Amino acid sequence: MSAASTRHKLSTTVATETDAYLKALIRRGNASTLAEALDHVVALARRAEARAHLEEATASYFASRSPETAEEEARLEVALGAAADEVHFDE
Repeated sequence: MSAASTRHKLSTTVATETDAYLKALIRRGNASTLAEALDHVVALARRAEARAHLEEATASYFASRSPETAEEEARLEVALGAAADEVHFDE
């Protein structure tokens, strides 16, 4: 989170193990304050949620595509693979 971002005051009670986990993040150097530790944990949760949403959307796309679309994508995969074989990254 950037230093220029606004902060919202939050006062709450958390479970003992949550408090211990947040403080462990500080001890390990993943955060410098409880607020930063909580921001870190929320960012991880949001990333996991976004990843799950992307996985669901991808699975839905592949499940709903027509056989013709699947065949066209397979042809594109082969063509892209052949083109990639022509690239010499070490040169």
